[in-house]
Amino acid sequence: MAAEHTDLDTIRERAERWLADDPDPASRAELRAVLDRLPESAAELADRFAGPLTFGTAGLRGPLRAGPNGMNLAVVTQAAAGLIAWLAAQGGTGPLVIGYDARRGSREFAERTAQVATGAGRPALLLPRPLPTPVLAYAVRHLSAVAGVMVTASHNPPQDNGYKVYLGAELGGELGAGAQIVPPADAGIEAAIRAVGPLAQVPLGPAGQVLGDDLVAAYVTRAKEVVAPGGPRDLTVAYTPLHGVGATVLTAAFAAAGFPVPGVVPDQAEPDPDFPTVSFPNPEEPGAVDRLVALAERTGAGLAIANDPDADRCAVAVQDGPGWRMLRGDEVGVLLADHLMRRGVRGLYATTIVSSSLLRAMCAARGLPYGETLTGFKWIVRAGDGSTPLVFGYEEALGYCVAPDHVRDKDGITAALTVAELAAGLRAAGRTLTDRLDELAAEFGVHHTDQLSVRVDDLRLIADAMARIRAATPGSLLGQPVTEAQDLLPEADVVILRTETARVVIRPSGTEPKLKAYLEVVEPVADGDIVAARTRAAAAVSALRTETAAALGM
Repeated sequence: MAAEHTDLDTIRERAERWLADDPDPASRAELRAVLDRLPESAAELADRFAGPLTFGTAGLRGPLRAGPNGMNLAVVTQAAAGLIAWLAAQGGTGPLVIGYDARRGSREFAERTAQVATGAGRPALLLPRPLPTPVLAYAVRHLSAVAGVMVTASHNPPQDNGYKVYLGAELGGELGAGAQIVPPADAGIEAAIRAVGPLAQVPLGPAGQVLGDDLVAAYVTRAKEVVAPGGPRDLTVAYTPLHGVGATVLTAAFAAAGFPVPGVVPDQAEPDPDFPTVSFPNPEEPGAVDRLVALAERTGAGLAIANDPDADRCAVAVQDGPGWRMLRGDEVGVLLADHLMRRGVRGLYATTIVSSSLLRAMCAARGLPYGETLTGFKWIVRAGDGSTPLVFGYEEALGYCVAPDHVRDKDGITAALTVAELAAGLRAAGRTLTDRLDELAAEFGVHHTDQLSVRVDDLRLIADAMARIRAATPGSLLGQPVTEAQDLLPEADVVILRTETARVVIRPSGTEPKLKAYLEVVEPVADGDIVAARTRAAAAVSALRTETAAALGM
């Protein structure tokens, strides 16, 4: 009992010190209310002070709440001061460009970042309004900025926010110009953040220069160039931004490229931080695109497209028989790659270790260089050794980079344009995206992918499952011997199992409290019977999911 009181007293003292340094009256009041409810609120207080949000390669991401283990003005001020100090220590010159989405706190956090930059004597350029993450990534290159900050939690729940950092060419190098940070930059920035003293001593300047809409127009002008001029444009598209910031930019890009302006789901068209019509603002989640499919059916659309709330991801739904279905990220990825290859785009095609192996097979058959990286676009855009330019990259989580010289990150706007170009061309020839997938299956076999994803409240469950699979690695899967068991520690917390026809990649999510297992089965197509091959592959993947869950104990 005495030890419990000591721990509570220690946390209370930390909270009082935090209160004295917190610049935001609202979060001070929030934390004071938690303190006033002690000892009943002891567990909540302990969670808020369990440790600071760590600045990793995805930047910061966490719930909006007072205390060091949350997103709030104090945490953002400290993060901005550390980032600015690190940029100066690296000798980086040029302005910091800052973007933000429409979540709660995003604009305030962006403006505070600008104030910290100008207070340290560095110019700060603020995007004119809530805009997609790809516009910020584009702005870093277009404005020759030393770095960029995007305030967004992407497709996380409404109560979250985040802080993502991009580097310009000076510090990011040729492959990382306008890309998200990678080690050792993340560790250097984290160390600089921890070295920041009392927040009252962080000098604050004006909230920077607010950029004009000419930046957005420049992005749109470059975006329309991803489609070839003069091609078919007769295509009705249904679209949803899922209450995010993608609608105005995407519709402008479609119009600039000569496509009919997509019809937008009315009650999801405007940014809304509550995301009221979806339980989870991620197009991959069940039910998230129900309104989109309903709009597509009402309007006779040939294609349905969803962006996630910050519009860096792109989901595609197509009519398949009497209903509609969402294409998997791997399906869209290989369709885009195949389309670019057929257009004669030569260079490096890249994906990640958790994506389908079909892209590798396509590159091998067509004599094109192939790159494979760890998960995340920060790695995809750095694929290869720089001798062959990257021309396309994708990850199965609905992320596609169709124009690396435009945006060196995933971009849901240009991906949507390129999918529309492909669909319109196929439509003009009396064919569909599913027809093209059938042709790829007939040529390379059915590559059926799926995912086992387990969300947890206790992160120790994920650590236990990873330890279990390492200690008792299955000797067989689907009745076939495991021919390769690869452990990527210490570089990455990833285990890969392979048989002659199957692959399982297991890793913790980098952005959510989830354990993920990526499943793939390759099934040859016999006698042209694609339906039978797909049926066999689906059954095999279902069995593989069951075996994998048992091996993980989840």
